[in-house]
Formats: sequence, structure tokens, C-alpha cells
Amino acid sequence: MSKSMFPDRNRLDMDPPAQLAAIQAATETLGFNMPSIPQTGALLRALAASKPAARVLELGTGTGIATCWLLDGLDANGQLVTVEIDPVVQQVAKIDLGYDARINFVEAEAVEFMQQAPKLAFDLIFADALPGKYSELDDALSLLADGGIYVVDDLLPQDDWPADHAPKVPVFIENMKSRTELTVEYWEWSSGILLARKSGA
Repeated sequence: MSKSMFPDRNRLDMDPPAQLAAIQAATETLGFNMPSIPQTGALLRALAASKPAARVLELGTGTGIATCWLLDGLDANGQLVTVEIDPVVQQVAKIDLGYDARINFVEAEAVEFMQQAPKLAFDLIFADALPGKYSELDDALSLLADGGIYVVDDLLPQDDWPADHAPKVPVFIENMKSRTELTVEYWEWSSGILLARKSGA
């Protein structure tokens, strides 16, 4: 049977956001080595586009690679709040995306932000920081609206993981699956994706 019958599972045919190339170049120049990969970005864009006037939260702006995918999926009435503790890396995102009135850049600890943000405020949350993933999970999930979607990436092994990190991943996945208010799917695709929908709505 010809291999051509089975397309590359990681092939990405969709057009990337207009700002992506500039952000990627600045990311490489900065030496930032934790950006989201295109497959994850494409999924985030589709999820952001799935709800009119979506309210989206990103925990961990980084240099804005995932941010630009999320923003590309939002309609004109959507809103994106993106939180980052490191102003140097977040500045990359601000340069290329800061013109857009739909985005609100927050420079803060994710934990501090989650504890002060209004509950049930977001339709889509992308947790790309340790808080909201391996700590303060209850705080993060409390911000998710009924019917909302919670997305986590980077759950497959990576070369730059600390030695004590790998055991945390299955614990996190089982924790999420044990929550009766969530419908959870985990895929060994892209960098390892967990998607959870909160019941209601």
C-alpha cells in the first residue's frame, strides 16, 4: 500500500497568521526556546473561532506565538487576555500584536492574576505556564465559564524538561480526568495536548 495514502499527521495546510513569521524571527533572536508549535497554534485558532465574541485567557504569553494564533481566531467582538511575568519576552508579542484592541497584555505572576480575576470569566483558557497546569489548578479552572474549553500543551516528553518534571504529567492528566465537571480528552499529538470541556451552558 502506497505511503502517499497516509498523509503526515503533523502536516499543517492552513495559512499561518500574518504576524507569525516576524514573531518567530524575534523569538529566535532572543533565544527563547519555549514557543508553541504550529499544530498547537492551529488548534487554538480553531477553538477561538468556535464561539462568537469569545473571552479567551492565555496563561504564559511567552513571545506571543500562541497568542497570535488565538488572536487570529477571534471575531471582531472577541477579547484575549494574556498573562506573562517576564516583560522581556512579552515585549516581542506587544511589538507585533499590541496594535489590536482585542488583546490585553498583563504583566503579572499567573498565580496572582488567577486569584484576582473574576470567576467564570473565560470561554477558552490556554494554560501554557506551570501555574494552571501543575499548581493552582483549582484557581485556573474557577475562571472557566460553563461550557468553556481548557487547553494544555507540552505533555509529551521534551529534551529540556527538568529531571523531576516527567512524573508530574500523568498525575496532572489523571487529576483532570477525575473531575466530574470536565469532559477530558488527551492526545499524543503535536507536543501532547489535553483538552477539557466544563459542563453546563
